[in-house]
Amino acid sequence: RSQQYAFLDKTSRQNRHNPLGGGSIRAPGGAAAAAGGAAAPVSLGGMGLPTNKKHGQHLLKNPGIIDKIVAASDIKPSDTVFEIGPGTGNLTMRLLEAAKRVVAHEIDPRMAAEVRKRAVGAGRNNLEVQETDVLRGKWPVFDVCTANLPYQISSPFTFKLLAHRPMFRCAVLMFQKEFAERLIAKVGEKQYGRLAVNTSLFVKVSCVCKVSRGSFTPPPEVDSMVVKIVPRDPPIEVDFREWDGLMRICFGRKRKTLRSSFCTKDTLRTLEENYKTWCALKGEKPAKVAMKELALEALGAVGLAEQRAIKIDLDTFFRLLLEFNRRGIHFSNAAPGAKVGDKAEVGAAALAEDFFVDDGADDDGGEMED
Repeated sequence: RSQQYAFLDKTSRQNRHNPLGGGSIRAPGGAAAAAGGAAAPVSLGGMGLPTNKKHGQHLLKNPGIIDKIVAASDIKPSDTVFEIGPGTGNLTMRLLEAAKRVVAHEIDPRMAAEVRKRAVGAGRNNLEVQETDVLRGKWPVFDVCTANLPYQISSPFTFKLLAHRPMFRCAVLMFQKEFAERLIAKVGEKQYGRLAVNTSLFVKVSCVCKVSRGSFTPPPEVDSMVVKIVPRDPPIEVDFREWDGLMRICFGRKRKTLRSSFCTKDTLRTLEENYKTWCALKGEKPAKVAMKELALEALGAVGLAEQRAIKIDLDTFFRLLLEFNRRGIHFSNAAPGAKVGDKAEVGAAALAEDFFVDDGADDDGGEMED
């Protein structure tokens, strides 16, 4: 398969906090417990259970937030809801009232047993609880997803959610506020970056509500945000490897002008290698034009040479990709044996694992650069 070019890749900062709405507590023990790190028992649904610092557990105690999650989910009587981290079932019980079926993934056997018991006690027989890690377990077919998940898995969870087929109707998710702001960021906002642009290829994301740290017990070090994700219908069609390569250059330093970003020695050398590869596939001789001149010509055709990525919208990025491709400039290697006209790989198989990584923080603040 084609190789992803390593255009100005940066090690992305991982989310460090893990407020688990709905009371999802992981199994006790581990490094924190061994070091005496277990917190005092917290009573949930009549149970006194210790939280575990290793997993950064913070339990949602604000019923008003649950009301907003249920309302935003707009659940129909015929729906299957996929819930991640049901805990003792504060949100789950509300979902069971509205949906035909709820399938929950819970990694902690204690919580799985408690939420089953609570559902049976309420006369609800439409709950299925699977004791599994949501990133490794098999997902059901579902209409709506609700998730109060560990924040350190925000990016891989988003990747798996948007790659899931068949497509769902909506998802209402709790994220760390900083990650959520990057997810919903608009053109020109300081949080606008590769995460927001790449996500917008697949879905539309909006803020449901902000959640203060005081809504959890114990309170986390950061605030949270609930967002609603609605898939695009129809989805945008694009060669994702080509798109990702372009975005990595443009947002490598999003406050630089695109002229500066595309005229670095490393970028020009890689584009030159790509250009020669595609010419060879077409059986053509490369034009006797410097790659810098070709790149600036493509930027000039869209009027972007002096623009910065943080100021450019999705449609304009598509126009820029088209101008580069028209000049034989591509952003992904061709697979061995590939031929011109071969259908580009699309969908989840074409996505790099860090396609939805929150790496915008690497270029926060600071002044605009030439």
